[in-house]
Amino acid sequence: MEITVPRVSKPPRLWLRPARGVRHATWLVLDDSQQFATGCSESDREGAERELAAYIARKHRPKGPRHPDRVPVADVLRLYAIDIAPHTARPKETAIRLAALLDWFGSDTLAKITGAECRAYAAKRTPSAARRQLEDLRAAIKHYHKEGFIESSPAVVLPERGQSRERWMTRDEAARLLWTAWRSQEKQRGDRTRKWTRRHVARFILVGLYTGTRAGAICAAKWSQFDLDAGVFHRRPEGERETKKRRPPVRLSPRLLAHLRRWQRLGGAHPVEWHGGPVKRVTKAFEATARDAKLKAVTPHVLRHTAATWLMQAGVDLGEAAQFLGMTTQVLENTYWHHHPDFQSNAAQAIGTKSGRAKSGPMNKPNLAGSVRNVS
Repeated sequence: MEITVPRVSKPPRLWLRPARGVRHATWLVLDDSQQFATGCSESDREGAERELAAYIARKHRPKGPRHPDRVPVADVLRLYAIDIAPHTARPKETAIRLAALLDWFGSDTLAKITGAECRAYAAKRTPSAARRQLEDLRAAIKHYHKEGFIESSPAVVLPERGQSRERWMTRDEAARLLWTAWRSQEKQRGDRTRKWTRRHVARFILVGLYTGTRAGAICAAKWSQFDLDAGVFHRRPEGERETKKRRPPVRLSPRLLAHLRRWQRLGGAHPVEWHGGPVKRVTKAFEATARDAKLKAVTPHVLRHTAATWLMQAGVDLGEAAQFLGMTTQVLENTYWHHHPDFQSNAAQAIGTKSGRAKSGPMNKPNLAGSVRNVS
């Protein structure tokens, strides 16, 4: 599902100008009696389609600034779909969320967006889905305002953020999950064949556990991002812009480095691939593997939780672990610090230690050291 630019009476269209003499066939944009070059050859139809979309976007770009009661929400979402959505990490999912917003708010103006309307929208959806979609609405309004098409921005009220999941795996659980993926075979008429169906999931699990990298970055990674001589995984491909989900380089552990070198010798363009091609998403195969391993509430993101937890349990410095995982020290401290051996250790020692001679008088504080010492 995609949000498309509304058509006009005579919509612009592509036309292939035939080759003539030494001139090659090229795509043009026809708009009534006018022609505009796309710079795309006959073989580059996809590029010509992008040029056509850009032309339509420029032609029908709104003028402003206008008051919110004169701005349709559909216009705001349409501009966001043209300018921002194609450049997000998952454009198709963004388009689906914008379509859901369009179904609800499409006939309203921005002046109709109130706290009550946002809460009514959220009541019809799960809290996580509603929050994510309303975040897109807020971003779309912010972009529209930034472009100078609106005088003021209405406030979008979001549902409360759900509590973060703290599910992580023990090393025994991780081993069980890995071996289940590695040994999974295709079945035909109840008999196992020699086709291994989840070896790509096993590779995904190893990279996730040993680097704490997000699922999308693991699936999209190419061998060009791995410096196996220096032992570094460049999580963000060269030339790709950084996002809020930071992807700094990560040092590879000796165990994972040995696996990666062996996988590279076996061939292929990606460390994690399926039938010679990249894996776009591993969710279904991963969840099936977790079920077969009899592990509950284990999703691909649990690998990141597990990596962070193991680093804390090993006593790794907070700043170094945060840099390794690509998260802020505040997030790491708030979510995982309690697994660290130094977690509140000074406070725990101090609370049971006599710090000095007690003062005389009715305001003396009781000394708990002796009584606590006798508790088994």
